[in-house]
Amino acid sequence: MQRLFIILITQAIAVLGITFGACAEANNTVLTGQAAYGDWTKDAPGTKRLITPHDLLVPQATPSAVNGPHIVPAPTGALPQVPAGFKVSAFMTGLKEPRQMKIAPNGDIFLAESGALRIRVLRAQPGSESSQSATIFAEGLPERPYGIAFYPPGNNPNYVYIATEGHILRYPYHNGDLQARGKAEPIVSDLPQGRHWTRDVAFSADGKKMLVAVGSGSNDAEEGMQAEVWRADILEFNPDGTGKGIYASGLRNPVTLAFNPTTHELWTTVNERDGMGDNLPPDYATHVERGGFYGWPWYYIGDHQDAVYKGRKPELKNKVLTPDVLLQPHSAPLGCVFYTGTQYPAEYQGDLFIAMHGSWNRAQRTGYKLVRARFKKGKATGQYDDFLIGFVASDGNVWGRPVGVAMTQDGALLLSDDASGTVWSIRYAADAKKAKPD
Repeated sequence: MQRLFIILITQAIAVLGITFGACAEANNTVLTGQAAYGDWTKDAPGTKRLITPHDLLVPQATPSAVNGPHIVPAPTGALPQVPAGFKVSAFMTGLKEPRQMKIAPNGDIFLAESGALRIRVLRAQPGSESSQSATIFAEGLPERPYGIAFYPPGNNPNYVYIATEGHILRYPYHNGDLQARGKAEPIVSDLPQGRHWTRDVAFSADGKKMLVAVGSGSNDAEEGMQAEVWRADILEFNPDGTGKGIYASGLRNPVTLAFNPTTHELWTTVNERDGMGDNLPPDYATHVERGGFYGWPWYYIGDHQDAVYKGRKPELKNKVLTPDVLLQPHSAPLGCVFYTGTQYPAEYQGDLFIAMHGSWNRAQRTGYKLVRARFKKGKATGQYDDFLIGFVASDGNVWGRPVGVAMTQDGALLLSDDASGTVWSIRYAADAKKAKPD
């Protein structure tokens, strides 16, 4: 009876849209070793996890599952759960596969509405929990868009670059434009296509180099590396599309690119390979070194050799770089953003928020949440915390899948969800500023 009462009260509060956080936030215990793995039934805002290379299971410790999410409508009044002191609300709904988001220098929110082959511009007043307008900036793109970047870097860009599966396009742009002021100019037209289709784009701080993330065309290079040319890499170009080269390699599916505001290092989120069991190998987020090699397909998480390639490429073993933040295998990390705002408490400064799209190949679902990777003086500690959860219903069906995460100019976070077609706003409550969140 007590449990039923709690459920009814929670649902009533959610319907009113005034949920400020989960009632039972996790304590300060950091889950380590095998306890750090878990699944959606054990998620809670504030739960802390630390997975290290020493915690890896042997391959095939469990069978490799096929357990794709069954997408259902959001339950009436449902809201994701966030830590105490925070409030989550629908910023905009009715979108078709909303994915990557980037904030323009003037504060406009550029959104890749991938399922509609278009880019939208969302606009809201500072402090607002919902978008006041949504304009189509460009449509009719050749493939699903994902990456968005402004060039040159800084406060007065002349172009907005859009990355689709096979192309990098740029549109003439001035601050405040709600529609493209000219036709798309193809900058790169030969990005490899198939399987992993997201392509993020970012520019070095000096504007001299354009970086493009390109995932593999396979799970584990089953058709050989000749089918993976210019794939599983972060590519490097001049801003005009010339000078193509490889910035870093061996990254099975690097999805989103971000620069650490403290160290200025390039970071990315990576989806690792499937077929090795429920808990192997971890997905990850990591800083990316120029010329760095991260293992795929021969190795994973440092010098752990893939059994499929046993005894091959021994000369690469000591060259594999170990990722910084290991994440629950099959969580599918996609979008990420470093927190540099002041709307959240000071201890969030410099931490990395990572959106997890969720598993399709694990017996018990994992992911479907936004997590916070902890940093200290600009360096990752390896620990990450559950921050926003609740997209998996009690029957195991799924009503939300996080993709893109962005920080607005006033320091709130936005999270795109391509299952419900929603962009969510996550704000710290003004009247909770004096409370310590965790």
